[in-house]
Amino acid sequence: MSQLRFGVITLQSLPWPAMIERWSLIESLGFDSAWLPDHFVNPRGPIDRWFECWTLLSALAARVPRVRVGTLVTTITLRNPAVLARQALTVDHVSEGRLTLGMGAGGAPMDHSMTGIEPWDRPERFRRFREYVAVLDAMLRQERVTYEGRYYRIREASMQPPPLQRPRPPIMIGGKSPGLLRVTAAYGDVWNTNGGRDLAPQESLDISRERGALLDDLCRARGRDPREIVRSFMMGQTRDEPLASRDAFQDFVGRYRDLGFSEFILFWLRDPDPDYPLYAWIPDRRMLERVATEWIPSVRAALD
Repeated sequence: MSQLRFGVITLQSLPWPAMIERWSLIESLGFDSAWLPDHFVNPRGPIDRWFECWTLLSALAARVPRVRVGTLVTTITLRNPAVLARQALTVDHVSEGRLTLGMGAGGAPMDHSMTGIEPWDRPERFRRFREYVAVLDAMLRQERVTYEGRYYRIREASMQPPPLQRPRPPIMIGGKSPGLLRVTAAYGDVWNTNGGRDLAPQESLDISRERGALLDDLCRARGRDPREIVRSFMMGQTRDEPLASRDAFQDFVGRYRDLGFSEFILFWLRDPDPDYPLYAWIPDRRMLERVATEWIPSVRAALD
């Protein structure tokens, strides 16, 4: 099983100097990765300050030199897949090979209404998503790509220079629906799930076990070893309380470690953040420092 890794996802709602300070602290504390979500506006505060994900990611990658960087997750709504492939190639170079390309099927209403893009129903979004990831996979592996799909058509697209990471930067697929898991089995290097928004601890554990087993079956049906796919968990959206104590943190990580998860990503929002009243345990700066310097070393010693 892969070594335990821990990351932090932040919002892009702080002034630029504060974003640099926040990501620099994440790196200095020894976290393995730092992440940004991707929406046109903050879904919970559409009039809040909000910077564009990929522009900000590139800038932060240039200023924070060691931690792995990524999107959790890029929505297919806002960009043509060929353009996103070019953006990902660029950030892979800016970061000197530290990019993980997180992808999701989208669906946030304001990503459509505020950009003039007609909304897609759920079946169409998933059909688009599969084509979209197929285009990304091809364009980040090959120097010239032609693709003829139902929704996306690419003709003789040139991709120079190639990405630094070979055969391409890793693709993370976020979600737990069977359709997304099929795309993960076909193209994904990492599967990320949140367990289930507002689910009780055992419910989240049970559905994560069930979805993990389905992903295993889908991989085997394609002749792929399921162990090739890293299992990643985005903490903070179930009703667990893993930051109640060091023992609670170790118990939470241990339960999902037993299911094959090796990466755990924490939210770090504003201090304090009124947007997430249900999740009082989401860390502030002091708690994040304690998790990084005391709890994570203890968990790694016990579980790795």
